[in-house]
Amino acid sequence: MFDLDRWQEIFSSIRSNVLRTVLSGFTVALGLFIFIVLFGIGKGLQNAFTEGFARDAQNLISIFTGKTTIAYGGLQSDRVVTMNNDDYDFLVNTDKEKVGQATPRYQSSLLVKYGKESGTYSVNGSEPGEKYIENRKILEGRYLTPTDLERKQNVAVIGRMVQRDLIKNGSPVGKDLDINGTMFKVVGVFSDDGGDWDERHISVPITTLQQMKKGSDTVSTVYIAYNEKLSPQEAVKYGDELRDKLKARKSVSPDDENGVRVWNNAKNMEDTFMFMAVLTAIVTFIGLGTLLAGIIGISNIMVYIVKERTKEIGVRKAIGAKPRSIVALIVQESVVITVVSGFVGVGVGVLALSLIGDSLEEFFIKNPSVGWGTIFAAFIALVFSGLIAGFVPAYRASKIKPIEALRTE
Repeated sequence: MFDLDRWQEIFSSIRSNVLRTVLSGFTVALGLFIFIVLFGIGKGLQNAFTEGFARDAQNLISIFTGKTTIAYGGLQSDRVVTMNNDDYDFLVNTDKEKVGQATPRYQSSLLVKYGKESGTYSVNGSEPGEKYIENRKILEGRYLTPTDLERKQNVAVIGRMVQRDLIKNGSPVGKDLDINGTMFKVVGVFSDDGGDWDERHISVPITTLQQMKKGSDTVSTVYIAYNEKLSPQEAVKYGDELRDKLKARKSVSPDDENGVRVWNNAKNMEDTFMFMAVLTAIVTFIGLGTLLAGIIGISNIMVYIVKERTKEIGVRKAIGAKPRSIVALIVQESVVITVVSGFVGVGVGVLALSLIGDSLEEFFIKNPSVGWGTIFAAFIALVFSGLIAGFVPAYRASKIKPIEALRTE
C-alpha cells in the first residue's frame, strides 16, 4: 500500500491514459451525484409534509358535537348535543395512558376593547395544555397556569395580531383588556404557525369564561393529543373508541355521524406515512439503481483496462513480477480512481443541494438535504465495488502465462 514505486506507476498510468481515467471516474462521480440529489429531494418532500402537519399537534384528536340526525333511545332527532366539564373528564380518563396532552375549549366571539381601539375576536376558554395542542410559541410573558384556572383569574394570553390591532405601543403584558365588559390583564403574547387567523385569538382560563356565561359548564370542543408512542393504526382505533363511548354517554345513535364528530389527525398521518413510505421506496430504488449503474460502469471499464494491459502484465510476469503484486497494482489504481471520483461526486452533489436550498418550496420541496451517514454508506459501497471491480479481472489476468499474454492482440 505504501510502496513508493507502485504509487509512481499508478500516477504514470493515470497520466498516460487521461481519457480512460476520466471515463472511469465520471461513472463513479455521476452515480454519487445523482444518488445525493435524489435522496436530498426526497428528504425535502418529507420536510414539506412534516411542516404541513406541524401547525397544530401532529398527534391531535378533536371532538365536537352537533345536532343529531337519527332518533335514538327514545329521543327525537334534530336534538342539540352539548358537552360539559364532566364529559371532558370522562374522555380524558377513559384511557389515561394514551393521553399525552389535553384541553377543553369553550369558544365565544366577543367584543374586545383597549383604549379607543376595539374589535370582535374569538375568545377561547381553555387550559394550559392548549399551548402544546396549538403548537404556540410565547413571545412575551407566559401562558395560562393551573393556578389561573383554580382561582378563576381574569387573565388573558393574546395572539400577535391582537396585539398589533389593539395595543400598538409598548409591551402588552400587564395591560388591561375589556372583554365583553369584564377587565382582563394580559399576561402573555403568542405566535402561531397557523397564520394571522390563529393569531387573532385570545385565550383565558375556561373556568373564568364559563363563570362569565352565567356559571355554564359547557365545553365546545375537546382536544386530546394522544401518546406519541401509539402507531397511527392504534391512534385511529383510540379515536374511534372515544367517539363510540361519547355517543353512548350522550344517547346518540352509533350510525349518527353528526351528533358526535371526531377529527383524528392519525388518519391523515396514516395516509401520509403510506405516501412517504412509497415515495421513500421509489427514491431509494432509483438511488440504488444509480449506484448499481455506477458499479456496473466501473466494473466494465476495469475489465477493459485489464484486457488492454494484458501484454503489460505478460511483460511484468516475464521479468519476475509475482501475481500478487500485479493484482495489488491494478486494485490500488482502481481504488484511487474510485475514491477521488467519489469525493468529486459527493462535493458536487452537496453543493447542488446547497444551491437549490428553498428555491423549490413552490413544488413542495423544502430544505433538501442528505445525512452524512447516508453519503458515507454510499461512498463506501462504491469504493468497495471499485475494489472488487479491479480485483476480479486483475486476478484472472495474473493467472495467464506470460507467453499467452504477450501473444494477445
